Amino acid sequence: MTASADNVGFHARRSARWRAAELVFWLALIAVGFLFPSRYLIMTDIVRIGLFALSLDLILGYAGIVSLGHAAFFGVGAYAAGLMALHGIVPEPVLALLVAGLAAGVLGFATSFLVIRGVDLTRLMVTLGIALLMEALAERFSNITGGTDGLQGIVMQPILGLFEFDIFGKVGFWYSVAVLFVMFLLARRIVHSPFGLSLRAIRNNPLRAAAVGIPVNRRLVAIYTLGAFYAGIAGALFTQTTQLASLDVFSFERSADLVLVLVLGGTGYLYGGLIGAVIFKILQEIFSTITPQYWLFWIGLVLVTIVLIGRERLERWVLYLPRQVMKLLRGSKPAGGGAA
Repeated sequence: MTASADNVGFHARRSARWRAAELVFWLALIAVGFLFPSRYLIMTDIVRIGLFALSLDLILGYAGIVSLGHAAFFGVGAYAAGLMALHGIVPEPVLALLVAGLAAGVLGFATSFLVIRGVDLTRLMVTLGIALLMEALAERFSNITGGTDGLQGIVMQPILGLFEFDIFGKVGFWYSVAVLFVMFLLARRIVHSPFGLSLRAIRNNPLRAAAVGIPVNRRLVAIYTLGAFYAGIAGALFTQTTQLASLDVFSFERSADLVLVLVLGGTGYLYGGLIGAVIFKILQEIFSTITPQYWLFWIGLVLVTIVLIGRERLERWVLYLPRQVMKLLRGSKPAGGGAA
């Protein structure tokens, strides 16, 4: 029993170690901020989408909770940040970011009991219904939300009283990167903890997880609330960096795009949402330039290709040349040259 527990602990600690590829990813993210100063706005959008996708990956990739209405929490965070800035309730952006995330987390906790009761199809419909309900409420109380016109006149205060948002998006980009990194570190710590291991057990076999003593419902409520908190942070980040909040933040298309991002990047390893966000925005830029009216068709074709060929096989094809280059750089041992 002890040996088994030690073995699980060893594998958990080993999987939690930072790998070279992870460091390369974050260094590359920092590098593009210096290499492409004219693209701050689109890079900020990629970072926001990546954080939003990370929030869905926490509940889908690690707990197996499917959702088509994750935009409900994104929208709550976006409007909370906008209203606090507009009325001077919490003028400091970082503090407002946390408050907006907590507001979305409260909604996630309140609705989690409905979501966890069903199976996949039921969960899809319930989550979609919650998002549609929030959009309808935002439109109904237009005196608060601004209705179809959205919130007007949002002015963000300097971050921590030091860094003022600029029209070029430089401060917004680095602010978004900092928020993403901090939230990623927290998510990474969570998924590699005993709590995260129990979520994987629930995703793989909830009946067996319950049989060994894991409180399945409480775990699902906790991770769903956490995913809502992350989505609220992403929504607040959207409002703070664009100084805009409209009914579009609750739209079904936003939730659907999020699912596409995770399909492109993969689920269950945190980086899937970040990589998927990069791929999605690059494909969107390329296809919308070629055929502005039909770019979704081409993205759909890419998704069909991934399904037909398989992600692992595509990764082998794409990484084949880089791996061969790495082998050449490392150098191979000459045949029969092992002895001096």
